[in-house]
Amino acid sequence: SVFALLPAWAQGAVMSPDVPLETERSACATPWVRYAGWPPGGWGRYSTLAQARPSVVEGLQPVAGPIVGDPANGKRLFADRSRGGACIACHIVSDGEMPGNVGPNLSTIGAAGRSDEYLFNYVFDSRTLNPGSVMPPWGAHGILSRAEIIDVVAFLKTQTEPASFAAAEDDPGRRALPRQEIDNLDEFENPGMRAVEQGRELFFQVCASCHPSASLYDEWALGMPKYQPLLRKMLGIEEFLTRHARATTKSEFLMGGEENIALAVYLRYLANGKRMRVDASDPGAQAALQWGRELVGRKLGALNFACTDCHQIAARRWIRGSFLPGMDSMPDHFPSYRMSRGEIWDIRKRMQWCNVSIRADELPADAPEYGAIELYLSVRNQGQRLSVPGIRN
Repeated sequence: SVFALLPAWAQGAVMSPDVPLETERSACATPWVRYAGWPPGGWGRYSTLAQARPSVVEGLQPVAGPIVGDPANGKRLFADRSRGGACIACHIVSDGEMPGNVGPNLSTIGAAGRSDEYLFNYVFDSRTLNPGSVMPPWGAHGILSRAEIIDVVAFLKTQTEPASFAAAEDDPGRRALPRQEIDNLDEFENPGMRAVEQGRELFFQVCASCHPSASLYDEWALGMPKYQPLLRKMLGIEEFLTRHARATTKSEFLMGGEENIALAVYLRYLANGKRMRVDASDPGAQAALQWGRELVGRKLGALNFACTDCHQIAARRWIRGSFLPGMDSMPDHFPSYRMSRGEIWDIRKRMQWCNVSIRADELPADAPEYGAIELYLSVRNQGQRLSVPGIRN
């Protein structure tokens, strides 16, 4: 079969026009519906990766007289995770449970000589006082009301003594850095390894009539994603599998589905231990690479975070009990088994979750924006060795 020559796809920055692909329909479920169990709220008034909606900085808010609020309610709000992670995700305060250290230690802010107006405005919209701030505009974006901010300020004014910690794990400055002690390629250690066998079975059931030897693809995954001129976007492995299966076998392996993820895991598993070598030399790939670079710096959602805020500016710090990795060593282990979810996620689903966790509407998994970011991350991680399936919390 002519398709036995398909390892040549891994050469060059553009996917060969001879590769059969279905290009008319979406590669994921339509209409797009957010995954079950994820926060259901919509945040349409805020920026998404698909549409930038500028967030206006209103300027300093006047505060008449000293603030007298309810410190107990302020403390509750400070730790309330239901509206975007809570202040304690980034700040240390006295008697705070598992704080982060992305922002400054606030355990003595009440003795720092800051005015009530200053404290109110920093919570309402810190950009008025620090244009480079990565702190969410809690008041300007309507996450907290003015009355609630008054209570938060009342609580901050009680913070006059340095926080003490009963154990090193409670202190983000002394907390042990996470270590990957699980062998992700051990089928007894990583439940995600079951997808390797499932993917192998699917390959020989569905693909073997045209691709009789899986060993021909032991380097193919290293060069993905690739630019697809017909679709005018980057095509990652998961979307490729959906479109190629439709065009050749009429199989419907939708992105995010069990079969799609299993095949994606298997094809990357074949290339494990080898170094990623994505080629972005084509003009189309170059444009996508630049777009991806711009998108990771775009402020998104009600929390007004960019990818770079968490994974560049605040990288290698703690957000609550979660350690924020940098943008290195990201695509080399996807798809990954998520222990906290009990399921395997591909990198597109991980991007979608990042959007939702900062209160930004996510895009369908086959959105070109995600493809551009996948390319950007892959180029940044050029030379990393694949180790799939990964396993993370």
